[in-house]
Amino acid sequence: MSVIPTDKTDFLNPTYVYIGAFVDELQRAGVYNVVICPGSRSTPLAMVLADQKAIHTWMHVDERSAAFFALGMAKRLAQPVALVCTSGTAAANFFPAIVEAHLTHVPLLVLTADRPHELRDNGAPQAIDQNRLYGTHVKWFADVALPEASNSALRYIRTLANRAVALTVAVPAGPVHLNIPLREPLTPAAQPDQPLLPPTQRDPLAWLGRPDNAPYVAVTEARQTLTDSSSRSQLLTGIQTYSRGLIVVGPCNDPDLLEQVTLLAQRSGYPILADPLSQLRSNSLTSPFVSASYDAFLRIDAFIERAEPQLILRFGAMPTSKPLLLYMKRYASCPQIIIDGNADWNEPTQLASEMIHTDPGTLCRELLSALSDLNARDPQWLETWQQAEQITRQGLLSSIQDFEPFFEGRVFTELATLLPPKTTLYVGNSMPVRDLDTFFWQSTFPLHIMGNRGANGIDGMISSALGASAANQEGHTVLVIGDLSFFHDLNGLLAARLHQLDLTIILINNDGGGIFSFLPQAAYPEHFEQLFGTPTGLDFAPVVQMYGGSFQRVTDWHTFRSALHESTTTRGLHVIEVPTMRDNNVQMHRQLWQVVGNALTTQSKIT
Repeated sequence: MSVIPTDKTDFLNPTYVYIGAFVDELQRAGVYNVVICPGSRSTPLAMVLADQKAIHTWMHVDERSAAFFALGMAKRLAQPVALVCTSGTAAANFFPAIVEAHLTHVPLLVLTADRPHELRDNGAPQAIDQNRLYGTHVKWFADVALPEASNSALRYIRTLANRAVALTVAVPAGPVHLNIPLREPLTPAAQPDQPLLPPTQRDPLAWLGRPDNAPYVAVTEARQTLTDSSSRSQLLTGIQTYSRGLIVVGPCNDPDLLEQVTLLAQRSGYPILADPLSQLRSNSLTSPFVSASYDAFLRIDAFIERAEPQLILRFGAMPTSKPLLLYMKRYASCPQIIIDGNADWNEPTQLASEMIHTDPGTLCRELLSALSDLNARDPQWLETWQQAEQITRQGLLSSIQDFEPFFEGRVFTELATLLPPKTTLYVGNSMPVRDLDTFFWQSTFPLHIMGNRGANGIDGMISSALGASAANQEGHTVLVIGDLSFFHDLNGLLAARLHQLDLTIILINNDGGGIFSFLPQAAYPEHFEQLFGTPTGLDFAPVVQMYGGSFQRVTDWHTFRSALHESTTTRGLHVIEVPTMRDNNVQMHRQLWQVVGNALTTQSKIT
């Protein structure tokens, strides 16, 4: 039975009329998924949302995991997802995922239930200051008016719903926070002391919404275009003048940009240095202009010295690769133009000569129409990068085959050939995303590669991947994660069982924080293990089994391939543990850089 029977609204709690109008408007505005955490104060929101047939409800017990689940889902769908919790510290547990959503422009609508104003700041239980709780990490905050079932209140709450949803997706997309105070009673019981308006005095649009399920306020946003013709002309002149240019593409989820930037590379003769999250290493547009091994060969002076650029065009956020950053700093006088559709400042290098905030795909299309004839092409420039790419891949692949025991980077060379089409590959931070950058080149099938590269935290990765799995109806989802990050989000595994989700987790277990062995902290062995290595010695098999998943610890690459095939062709949660040793892993990485250096140095002498 519906909690808001349309034929019995005279007998409802006015709160439910108000929240009912709000939820009705959410689905009209384009919210089709909501992640709900249990609690008392949020009862009206939870009950009405669960009753709305157009919105899918995903229940989560742990608020931090729930928020990351919503993040992964919204990121994969590129649609707003609502997130609901009760009052108090429950709302504070959303914070890490909201920070990530803000930095990576993921549309989340955060709905926190709160005590009414008379129960704030006076010792009432489960009450904290929730006003602007997330500070500058949300695009907009509103402390919503207390519910009432008047015409003006219903017009207000419907308008607010449309405004909030529209803001989550408006460029730049991001989280919006509505704090919703609710008075008792919190169940839909009749409230004789709060009589509703008689039907003859009700505004039909406020009470029932606009006809044909249209939103109360339709919000339209036009994508930004470059109106400054002088900036466009200067950019065009630069491409026409400089033949030794580079196109750098950071994390991206815009198919239009991928197509246009590939065409721009072909027209200009500029190599594309593609971050693994750019989607340019794993789709049908992948071309010989795309470099995916630059994180390895940009460590080698023999290559860098003969690869001085004249112009760098960078699209979106800065890629993961530190060698790329150092390469740019080496040639700091080279003009670097950043094209970003968001109005934020994605420029940590302090090297940019110009920032252009416009729709990147549209700008590329405009440039292509004007670049019909380029005379200053330097075929040796493109060939230099293509040869480095080929030599690096061959050297790395050949050497990796000889490594025993397990080498962590090989996980990604294996995945590039083993993952089935339409897989979503989610990759954890610290070492996994860096090995992805270096060792995942070009897949043989289209994939979607994701990560949480805003705050670069290790928290919430399991939940984010499960959220992406819930949104990925076309293929399987695979998460590659380290053991500390896995431990950090064990609660997230519950979602796989609760919602019958499919996920393969490749757990790289080196018993601690592997990335610190590459950092200067490793030079201080006296306290290294205690403060940075942080081994836990945990056996994760019982935990995975507790959540209804299967666990397999592999001993060789043949077993790894078999386990991966089985996990991606059967339902449920599968964890494949790849045991590695931190010290060996560092040595093997350094051996590979030496192999690449020797090969490129020899090649530079020949040329």
